[in-house]
Amino acid sequence: MKRSSSEKRRHVVAWLNKAEWDQVLDHLYSQDAALQRFALQRVSAWRGRYAHSTPVAVDCTAELVRCQVLDRSGQLSGDDLVLLYGAALVRFVNLITEKQQGRRARPLRRLAGKLNIPEWVVDLRHDFTHRKLPTLMWCRKGCKVVLEWLQQEYWSRQLGGGPDEDWESQSDGEDDDADVKQQEGELMERQREMEAYKAARDFLVSYEKERYQSLDGSQEDKWLSPFADMSWLLGDIKQFSLDSAELLVDVLLEDGFLVPTAEQLQTLGCDPSEDCGPSGPRVPPVFLRFWLPLLKALNSPSFIHLFLGKLLAELKLAAGGQRERRAFYISAWASEAVLCNSNRHEFRFESKTQRKARVRERIFLNRIQLRWRQLLTACLDAPCVYTPHLLRLILEDMEPPLPQETQQKLLRLCCIYTQSPGPQPGPSEEQKHQPVYTVESLQRSRPRRSSERPEASADLRGADVLAQKATALRGSPWQVCPDKVPWEDYPLGKVPGQSDDPSCLMAETYSTMTVSEEPVELEGGRRQSAAGVSGPARTAEGLLWGQSDFTRLKSGLKLF
Repeated sequence: MKRSSSEKRRHVVAWLNKAEWDQVLDHLYSQDAALQRFALQRVSAWRGRYAHSTPVAVDCTAELVRCQVLDRSGQLSGDDLVLLYGAALVRFVNLITEKQQGRRARPLRRLAGKLNIPEWVVDLRHDFTHRKLPTLMWCRKGCKVVLEWLQQEYWSRQLGGGPDEDWESQSDGEDDDADVKQQEGELMERQREMEAYKAARDFLVSYEKERYQSLDGSQEDKWLSPFADMSWLLGDIKQFSLDSAELLVDVLLEDGFLVPTAEQLQTLGCDPSEDCGPSGPRVPPVFLRFWLPLLKALNSPSFIHLFLGKLLAELKLAAGGQRERRAFYISAWASEAVLCNSNRHEFRFESKTQRKARVRERIFLNRIQLRWRQLLTACLDAPCVYTPHLLRLILEDMEPPLPQETQQKLLRLCCIYTQSPGPQPGPSEEQKHQPVYTVESLQRSRPRRSSERPEASADLRGADVLAQKATALRGSPWQVCPDKVPWEDYPLGKVPGQSDDPSCLMAETYSTMTVSEEPVELEGGRRQSAAGVSGPARTAEGLLWGQSDFTRLKSGLKLF
């Protein structure tokens, strides 16, 4: 007896119901990292129930989402993220195309084309497996495109909550013409971007090879200027920058080009310990001369604006991670570009030889009107240890300049936020004209004889003061203490040698005075005795302290 078609499609699933499936789907494609982690935990539970039968699309989606969560957390470096993305993308291409393979192996590009997988994703997989690792930017783009493909081709096609194992072969027939054309257009656009990226990288690698071949320590002056046979290469790069300047700058800022590796610095003979001087981060002179021919060939106001904007944007990304070398060289190149535009007064009196030597190592010569507000905002958005130096350079040459007080506050706040030593605030105009008073000024204020030395006069003044105080306290229970007493060790109101008994404060001899004899301050400023004030006069009875009063005080006194 044959089973019905509905019975054939029944099988056991790992999720509880359709609601759990929908919840996991929403959380996987959410932008909230906490929700994505919850969805990954549910997928791990599904894997435990499925054993080796977990749907391929569910596995690939979870691995790619895990890469995005770790990328946003900022806990991994760029190289670790590239390897993580690479493993997930390679596994996706291999698992998805595995069911399409027959007895004879067929090219992955052809199989991926039947499944509407972009060809450049297969090229990424090929680069991960056989060539140089792609950049982190292309890894992120590949992950995003693959997740969109999985959502459209798998997750959106599940109607009853159960996985459809034949979803790969049904994708071609269910797409309408508009979607097919849109996908083809996106595919062509991504292929063009990939080809342009490869062309830009090939141009820069060729430039580096030419420069390394011309590297000769005995002919350093000749190496500083481009050879005649490099003019065609510089012309091709300049022509390429007219159409893809932004892409070219992105490739330039990758590790291995404007951000050198340790091997490159060693080859060029650069000492990393001499890079950061007292004036801030600077590009090593040899490394600067290495790239000057290319940067001068690309020189234009639009290129400089784009170059500075990209540098500060990359500094914001590098400042939040642990890539100290990258942050240093990004800020050093930004410093070089801003200094080329500066119009400083100390250059006014230099000789022709000095000016020729200085101009020789500048990216551009003529001053251009930079987008100062955008540069200032981008610099403040990238807080790191090098930000105060860049901020100071921008504020010095900014047109129109900000008020001096605003500049000082910005620099001070930036130094506080980045925990770096900042400039000390200079004295104001009023403070500059005020005299400075010292201890010597106080000693000079007292007239002395010409034969009197300062030390002797100070000792005599101290002895005179002590003698005057001792004469004034003669016959009194109080006396002057000439000893050096650590008064900070005694509480307020207590003297050395004083007991805790309050009766010790009683004086042996004292005089009494009634309230009526006490002087009163009147409105006119005159002082007169209380007898002239209207009201009953009070006698001295009950106003004097007696021995019985002190006894009562002592019985109720509490010492802490």
